[in-house]
Amino acid sequence: MTRTRLIGTAAAFLAAAGVALFVGDGMRPQSEIDHLVSAASAADAGAPIYFRDPDGKPFYSLTPKKTPDGRDYRAIHAGEDVSFDEPEQAPNMATADAKRDRKIKYYRNPMGLPDTSPVPRKDSMGMDYIPVYEGDDSDDGSVRLSPGKIQRTGVKSEPAKLRRIKIQVRAPGTIQLDERRISVVAMRAESFVQKVADVTTGSRVTKGQPLMEIYSSAVASAAAEYLATITSKTTAGIEPYGRGSRQRLVNLDVPEPVIAEMEKSHSVPITIQWSSPRDGIVLQRNAIEGMRAQPGDVLFRIADISQVWATVDVAERDLGNIKVGQPVTVRARSYPGRDFGGQISVVYPLVNKETRTARVRVELANTDLALLPDMYVDAEIDTGNPAPVLSVAESAVLDTGSRQAVLVDKGQGRFEPREVKLGRRGDGYVEIRDGLAEGDAIVTTANFLIDAESNLKAALKGFAEAGNAPEADSVGGKAMEPKP
Repeated sequence: MTRTRLIGTAAAFLAAAGVALFVGDGMRPQSEIDHLVSAASAADAGAPIYFRDPDGKPFYSLTPKKTPDGRDYRAIHAGEDVSFDEPEQAPNMATADAKRDRKIKYYRNPMGLPDTSPVPRKDSMGMDYIPVYEGDDSDDGSVRLSPGKIQRTGVKSEPAKLRRIKIQVRAPGTIQLDERRISVVAMRAESFVQKVADVTTGSRVTKGQPLMEIYSSAVASAAAEYLATITSKTTAGIEPYGRGSRQRLVNLDVPEPVIAEMEKSHSVPITIQWSSPRDGIVLQRNAIEGMRAQPGDVLFRIADISQVWATVDVAERDLGNIKVGQPVTVRARSYPGRDFGGQISVVYPLVNKETRTARVRVELANTDLALLPDMYVDAEIDTGNPAPVLSVAESAVLDTGSRQAVLVDKGQGRFEPREVKLGRRGDGYVEIRDGLAEGDAIVTTANFLIDAESNLKAALKGFAEAGNAPEADSVGGKAMEPKP
């Protein structure tokens, strides 16, 4: 450091402290000035430039400071300050001469396009193609960044791995009754309802539970005929006799326990007790004491809801991924946080022309009878392939519409663009069908900045070389035209 610079540094220190410094008018002795210069030189050489948290946390201070637990901040001197920026170097003529002596392998497109030429040429914009010399590491289209730029832009990489792509198709729907688990209680002959059990709409009943007592002249006549046949001395004990009479009772839908009781007691009851044909919920009760029921009149409708259907509407664009047997998770809006598991049983072969959705039936177990008919539900259908596939994060893909590429981290700040073929997407990842191998380090963050810098460098280099090229190589006083 020269004496003039030291004097200037000392003057700056004194000016900051509000002290006037006069050198030429003799107001301060020369010895004092020399002392200030020496102090400034020492400060410039060894004084800390800032103070940093002792644990390496991103906390800084221009003055000495302590942490909350009483420890001193660490002093950072000028020689310890780290800079990741590449130092700017003046043009070196020797380097230029050495580069001129090297052999040119080919010429590449100045805009970074995958276009090369064995001879000098210009692109459609009039820019010269950039020569690639032997030994250059950029002839594969890769770009090299300094550690400082990598740190500032936040470039992150992760390896391509085998993952299971989880693709969820979400669709709304409602709970419906299983059509195979609905029964009705109806008379097959004109009857009269003598008595109705204490069963109402919404009641839960079990199979064989009494519902009502019926009197029917047709049933009584068939029962009397059957008993006469099986109690006659002529026909008793002969198996074929009485079979037709018994079948007549079965055809009139007389419950089997009632027929068995007739055979045992050899008597015809005045009224017949009608019972529930299954376990379930009473959906409809039309039976009233004293009413006359005509053949076909529905007196009770009973449904078993231990298993129900979830009928969901799937968008037309997702139908290609829907198949019978796929697992489905159903969440009812009445039970937040609870999942009901099922699987697809039917994909209806119709598309609603107004909503552009297709109906899908999901069978669900409902052992605790929590799901009720017409309840709103949301379904998640897992359409992913159970086998793992090679995949990368979706943010790693540079998609131009017609081409897709990723940036492969080759190490030491070098990044290589690689064209890939994509597959299915889901859960933040995308399948790579071609172009990568398992374990390749792929840039997932700030990759578009690297791509932009690559194209910008190529363009600037093309402009620079076009500006520095000699205006003419004198051959007969005329400029040489590049060979096509």
